[in-house]
Amino acid sequence: MQTFIHYFLHLVFPVFIALVFFRKDWKKAYLIFLASMLVDLDHLFSTPIFQANRCSINHHFLHTYYAMGVYVLMLFFRKPIRILGIALLFHMFTDFLDCLMSS
Repeated sequence: MQTFIHYFLHLVFPVFIALVFFRKDWKKAYLIFLASMLVDLDHLFSTPIFQANRCSINHHFLHTYYAMGVYVLMLFFRKPIRILGIALLFHMFTDFLDCLMSS
């Protein structure tokens, strides 16, 4: 169930966020949410690259609290930077929930 929730929040729920908050440009907003998945490329710098129950938060450099501070600052810019900031913060929230479920 944890895997289902994780991927649902990463891939499906952003459609609802896009439709509710960015109705006029919902397709563009959803694509930005999908593009925010590229933040997971920082996993390639870990050894091992994948570890089943490892918490991403504060382990990978784009998942640190410092990086999240930058994502919060992105909220003060215009679209599409603001949308990307929201997407990255939602990504971090999703990964945080995953950490909680793994504990």
